[in-house]
Amino acid sequence: MHVALYAPMKPPDDPRPSGDRQAVRMILAALARAGHSTEVASRLVSWLPAPDPAADAGLRTEATAEVETLVERWRTGGADRPDLFLTYHLYHRAPDRIGPAVAARLGIPFVVIEASRALKRAVGPWAERFREVDAALAAADAVAAIHAEDAEGLAAMVDAPRLHRLAPFLDAAPFRKAAAGRVSPSGPMQLLAVGMMRPGDKARSYAVLAEALARLGDRPWHLSIVGDGPARPEVEAAFATRGLAGDRITFRGARASEAMPAVYADADVLVWPAINEAYGFVFLEAQAAGLPVVGARRGGVPEIVRDGETGLLAPEGDAAAFAECIATLLSDPSARARMGAAAADHIATRHDLPVAARSLDAILAAAVVSRNERSRCGR
Repeated sequence: MHVALYAPMKPPDDPRPSGDRQAVRMILAALARAGHSTEVASRLVSWLPAPDPAADAGLRTEATAEVETLVERWRTGGADRPDLFLTYHLYHRAPDRIGPAVAARLGIPFVVIEASRALKRAVGPWAERFREVDAALAAADAVAAIHAEDAEGLAAMVDAPRLHRLAPFLDAAPFRKAAAGRVSPSGPMQLLAVGMMRPGDKARSYAVLAEALARLGDRPWHLSIVGDGPARPEVEAAFATRGLAGDRITFRGARASEAMPAVYADADVLVWPAINEAYGFVFLEAQAAGLPVVGARRGGVPEIVRDGETGLLAPEGDAAAFAECIATLLSDPSARARMGAAAADHIATRHDLPVAARSLDAILAAAVVSRNERSRCGR
């Protein structure tokens, strides 16, 4: 099939690195591996950080124009006419005002990969966008939830035949290759944190990490931090005010995605508190590179990190418990080695690109069947 893809939160060629951008790139890679051709239908970003009626009105006008442009381009057929429209990451901050309309007017299946419904947004300043998300979910021929929490919320809006699960995934091959050349470093345990430095949840994650490491000040460890952004002064201060500046912390700045396998290969353990994250793409990357991880027991994280087997999870935001998890791995090199090997195997069997390509292909096939059945029923 030829698939038109739209990511209303962040297109795959956005210059700002993030887990969301990486996830949509992986979807494109999985579609290609499954034998489908793809194109990015639109780069219009509908995401808003806060309710803004004036800005939203402008975005709605842009979306309407985009729909007309796409329909006019594709309505007469041709080699580039899509057989299916796929939208990635749909929620009240980033509704899809393009995919459902285009798919309906072209008579093609409409698929949503990753969506969430926060019922508290059904009233208040986000209510109109919440209704738009529900309308898109009602129109979808298949909806794939990334983790159980989202699936439970979607079940109220999406009937069981249309609701699927797609495990988070990545291309593990570059990480395996880099890990194969790993040389166990001498000296202190090498900790790694990877995260953009933005105000809010990311900055809070760094603050929890700083507080946890301050409790381990006399233990042999070194932390490398990969990431940058507008909250960098706040992040640096979080460590400095706890006496963690100097040679115990190295700020390495942002790194291109292709450089990340080597970054993980230089580390012993990934440490990331993951405040309010859906699942944390960095946990996939680290485990693919054979690293045990210390993370938060929240959202979809426990679905990709097996607590006690591929890493250790602490209650979200609990710096003391997070420190205890790190201390456990500090004092037990054999546990680190065992968990690292289990992590690599876990990713290879459940979260690697070939596995995801088969799952995604099956979801698209189910969407075609659903579309045909719904058309016969007049829906």
